[in-house]
Amino acid sequence: MGGNRTVGIGMDYSPTSKQAIRWVVDNHVDGGDRIVLIHVQSSKSDHAKKKLWEDTGSPLIPLEEFREMNLSKQYGLTPDPEVLDILDTVSRTKQVIVVSKIYWGDPREKICDAVDDLKLDCLVVGSRGLGALKRVLLGSVSNYVVTNASCPVTVVKGSPSSKA
Repeated sequence: MGGNRTVGIGMDYSPTSKQAIRWVVDNHVDGGDRIVLIHVQSSKSDHAKKKLWEDTGSPLIPLEEFREMNLSKQYGLTPDPEVLDILDTVSRTKQVIVVSKIYWGDPREKICDAVDDLKLDCLVVGSRGLGALKRVLLGSVSNYVVTNASCPVTVVKGSPSSKA
């Protein structure tokens, strides 16, 4: 399994998106694969880079640059140290290339756009496990992506007892 695949991970630093990263690292990627963290910022955010890249998303950001502190000023993101450690480890131990891309707008639509943009072989997203009523009222990114993405999608469901 693996080798030269591009695996997207929807990332919002929630506990379930962290579980999705762990699942990908433990079960899915091998040497030669590439992980693309897909971040979607609110279209209401007003960062300088948003004006430049709002329609197409940011350029791909290598892991080394993603760790820099000015990223939060440039894109409005504050990377989670635990996520960075996981990605550093998989990059070194499995020779997996890790990059990030930032989009602005509705997460459901932008994640599906990213699948086509980045020519993803597969996508992994976390699910908060909303009940049926909340899912109808709030919508569910994972449900929408499973239905509309043009590649295979794996949903990593959070457990009620998980706090990580």
